[in-house]
Amino acid sequence: MEGLIENSGKYRNQSVGIVKGSKVEHLAPPFGNVPYLMKDLFEYLKNSDEIELIKSCVFHYEMEFIHPFLDGNGRMGRLWQTLILMEKYPIFEFLPFETLISKDQEKYYKSLAESDKSGKSTKFIEYMLNVIDISISELLDFNNRTLNEKDRLEYYVSLNKTEFTRKDYMDIFKDISSATASRDLKKGAELNLFEKMGEKNKTIYRLK
Repeated sequence: MEGLIENSGKYRNQSVGIVKGSKVEHLAPPFGNVPYLMKDLFEYLKNSDEIELIKSCVFHYEMEFIHPFLDGNGRMGRLWQTLILMEKYPIFEFLPFETLISKDQEKYYKSLAESDKSGKSTKFIEYMLNVIDISISELLDFNNRTLNEKDRLEYYVSLNKTEFTRKDYMDIFKDISSATASRDLKKGAELNLFEKMGEKNKTIYRLK
């Protein structure tokens, strides 16, 4: 990340907020409070007895509220929620709720703003639980379909796995042969969905 953004990997050292158009949607706490707030947040994650579904939503909301970095806070909050859920429920590796959020970011930011206004994370928790519910329903519907090459490629790309192998691809689509997987991946590279690097057993693919 060095050179991409200022002070990458470090807590921010200036005031920040979320601005939509000309309106400030959220003004983050003073930067001097960030280390203490993040310490408290990780203590909550470690010690809370709440179920992971709720805990992950609370962690996500609080991270957005604290806004610990100069950039990338939304992506980091969503990543942390996925990791928290995956530790308890591995199926969450395959639930692309990040994609659902990106399709309608207005609702995402609205739920954050409503929680800020009320001083409670309830609205955001309700929003995220609904997104998770939709993601699970879509996955179940998807698994009940007879998939073709296009279906498989579109779904795999939606998982946002930046780097993967043919084996990783086949771990998702367990009922296809290695030859079918190779044809899929060749087609995906031709369609410029991802880039092929290396040859034979050392081949890896990277999303563009």
